[in-house]
Amino acid sequence: MLLVRWVSLLLLALLVVFGPPLLPPYYVNLATRVLIFALFAMSLDLLLGYTGLWSFGHAAFFGFAAYGVGLFTLRVQNNLVLAALTSLAATLLLAALFGLLSLRARGVYFMMLTLALAQVVWGVAFKWRSFTGGDDGLPAIPRPDLSPLPLKAVNSADFYIFTAVIFVIATSILFLITRSPFGASLEGIREHETRMTVLGYNIWLHRYLAHLFAAFFAGVAGILFAYHNGIVSPTDLSVVRSAEALLMVVLGGAGTLFGPIFGALVVELLKHFVSIYTERWLAILGLVYVITVLVAPNGIYDAVRRLFRLQFVPLGKLALSDGGVRKWILPLRRR
Repeated sequence: MLLVRWVSLLLLALLVVFGPPLLPPYYVNLATRVLIFALFAMSLDLLLGYTGLWSFGHAAFFGFAAYGVGLFTLRVQNNLVLAALTSLAATLLLAALFGLLSLRARGVYFMMLTLALAQVVWGVAFKWRSFTGGDDGLPAIPRPDLSPLPLKAVNSADFYIFTAVIFVIATSILFLITRSPFGASLEGIREHETRMTVLGYNIWLHRYLAHLFAAFFAGVAGILFAYHNGIVSPTDLSVVRSAEALLMVVLGGAGTLFGPIFGALVVELLKHFVSIYTERWLAILGLVYVITVLVAPNGIYDAVRRLFRLQFVPLGKLALSDGGVRKWILPLRRR
């Protein structure tokens, strides 16, 4: 059974990497955006879903890394490795500072601190026109040179493959983190902080490391977005971008890791296709959110997983499983 699961995951990864490039360029670009924002949402899920920290300023790391790679590429050198490493190092330094300032707070105070700190970064990007371009942003960011690889970044399909490979690697690392003893400790802290303290766990250190991991992967998503979009603006640091990531996590299913992928897919598809017919696509997105909360309170991923279990588990096995009779047969009799 374990072998079948791993083979299925491998086939799914191959489909994600090599499937969409066969589509027309518009859909290839859309698939690229979905993967980038899915990675961004998964990085937030590490904080929100696994650690129980509601961050309202996660876009600070997404946009900061995007600005970092844009500035390095435009003003220093168009070198993917140097630009990415410099940008990620700067993003981790920012996250380390923000973590020291915000993680001493709890609950709504933590939310407000993350929002305030993110707004400081947004304000700097908006006002420092000579360095960041102000509200015009940094346009004309070239795609990275992928000449060592058999890919051309200027080609939408090749850049999608590059993005998908990074996405699969980052998702695998996040999966290992969440399934490790460290990830289990984060869930324990989320569920019962006092008990974990009594057991001897350093609560603040675990949260701080989770904060750094989340910022790192948000930075990776920001770098990919800067290269894909070709422009970085203060919008990428704004509270709206943070709210989008929060919505993706909640829609897909917080604490599931793969749930935000579904959330990113729904949000990006609605943003692109519904906005063609109406400017009020946000109202439709809100309606989708309300329906999801009512029908699948644990998110889309949990609903899909339950549906597949019901689809493929034999009725006899389901009824005889732990709690199966009470959960499925007795309610039917009552009706």
